[in-house]
Amino acid sequence: MPEVIRDLEIDALVHGGRGIGRHDGKAVFVPLTMPGDRVACRVVKSKRRYLEAELHEMLEPSPLRREPPCPFFGACGGCQWQHIPYQEQTRWKEKIFTDLMVRSKVISGTRLKPIMVAPDEWCYRNRVQFKCHLTTEGLTVGFYRHGSHFVVDVDRCCLISTPIQRALDLLRNDLPSAPCPDCILQLDVACGDDGEVRIILHALPKGYQQLRPWLQAFADHHQLNACIQSRHKETLKVISGESDLTIKVDQPEIALRYGPGGFVQVNSSQNRSMIATMLELLALKGTENVLDLFCGMGNFSLPLARRSGWVTGVEDYAPSIAKARINAAANNIFNVEFHTADASVIMSRYRAVDDLDPVVLDLVVLDPPRTGNYQVSHELLKIRPERILYVSCDPATLVRDLVPLVHDGYEVVSSQPFDLFPQTWHIESMTLLRRDPRVRGDQDEKSTG
Repeated sequence: MPEVIRDLEIDALVHGGRGIGRHDGKAVFVPLTMPGDRVACRVVKSKRRYLEAELHEMLEPSPLRREPPCPFFGACGGCQWQHIPYQEQTRWKEKIFTDLMVRSKVISGTRLKPIMVAPDEWCYRNRVQFKCHLTTEGLTVGFYRHGSHFVVDVDRCCLISTPIQRALDLLRNDLPSAPCPDCILQLDVACGDDGEVRIILHALPKGYQQLRPWLQAFADHHQLNACIQSRHKETLKVISGESDLTIKVDQPEIALRYGPGGFVQVNSSQNRSMIATMLELLALKGTENVLDLFCGMGNFSLPLARRSGWVTGVEDYAPSIAKARINAAANNIFNVEFHTADASVIMSRYRAVDDLDPVVLDLVVLDPPRTGNYQVSHELLKIRPERILYVSCDPATLVRDLVPLVHDGYEVVSSQPFDLFPQTWHIESMTLLRRDPRVRGDQDEKSTG
C-alpha cells in the first residue's frame, strides 16, 4: 500500500508548479496545492531526499484558495494553478524566477525587474492543440491528463480565445459525422489578431484520403481555413481558405504573417509587451549590426530593423524564413536579411573573418525553444558581441545557458519575467547581458596580435 501522509502543511510553490511541504526531514511535492493548504497526500515516488505525492484529501484549504472556474481542472493537464488567485500566481512566479536566478549567482537581486503581469488571465491563447482518441462512446476531443496520454474530453477551455472556442464548438458538433474517426490524432486550432481561424487536422496515413473531403466541406461551410497533415510537416496540405494567419506588433503596426507549422507566441498582448520592453531596454541608435537567432517569421527582427543599421535573422525552419522575407517586403523594411540555418552553424561566418577586419556584432538576440541552447552560449563566447538579449521560456535552461557567459566576460544588466501563461507555472523572461570591456576573448586577442 502506498504511504499516506496524514497531515502536511504546504509552505511554498516550486518551479514545475507543485506545492512543497516537509515530512520527516524530506521535501514532499504535491500538485494542485498552494501555500497555506493543510492536506493528506499519497506518496507515489520515494527518493532519498524527497517524496512525490498526490493530493488525497484537503484537510484545511489556504484562506487564499479560490474555486477554479473550469469544471475540468485537476483532471485536464493543461492548467496547474486555477485554484490560486492571479495576483498570487504572479507573486510566486516572480519569487521562483528570482530564487533560481540569484541562487545560480548569474545576477544580483537588485538587477531583477518585477514581473510583467498579463492584462487578461483568461481567454488569452491564440493557438491550442486538441488531442483526439476514439472510444466506445465516440471521439474524445480535449487535453492529456497530467503525466499520461489519456485524453480528457472537454467542451470548453477558459484559456482559449473566443474564436478558437467557437471553432471547438463547431468541431465537436460535426466530428461525429467524420469518416474513420479512429484516424484523427490531433486538431491544431489557431487564430490571428483579426479573429481569422485556422484548423490543422492530423490524420493517420490510412485515413488521409477519406478525411480530406470531409474537412474541406466542414471548413467551406463554416468559412474557416483548414489544412490536413499526416505525421510530418512536409505532408501538410492547405485544403480550404488561406494557410496564413496574421499578428500585429510594434508602433506603427507591423503585420506579420505566419504559416502552419510556424511559431508564434500564444499570448498576443504579452508578445507586444515584450517587444515594447525590448526596444526600450536596448535603446538602439540606428547603426547597430544585429543578429537575431531563432527569428521565426520576424517577430523581433523587423521591429529591431526599424531602429538599427542591419539585422540578420536566422531560423532552421525554412517556411518561417520564407514568411519573414515576405513580411519584411510587405512592411517596407529592407535593412534585414534572413537565412535558413542552424544557429550554431551560422555564427561561424562571424568567426571566420580576417583578423585585421573582423565583423563586429553589436547585439545578438536569441529566443530558443524550451530546451534552451547551451551550445550557442559557447559559440557566442567566440564572437563576443557587445550585448546579448536572451528571451527564454524556461528559467532552468536560461540559468544553465547564462553560466558560461557570466563566467567568461559578460555581466547581466537586467532580467525580467513575463507572464505569458496565466493559470500555469510557465515563466517567460528577457535577460540583457553586456560584455565587460576589461575581459578579452579569443577574437579580441587575435585582432590585437
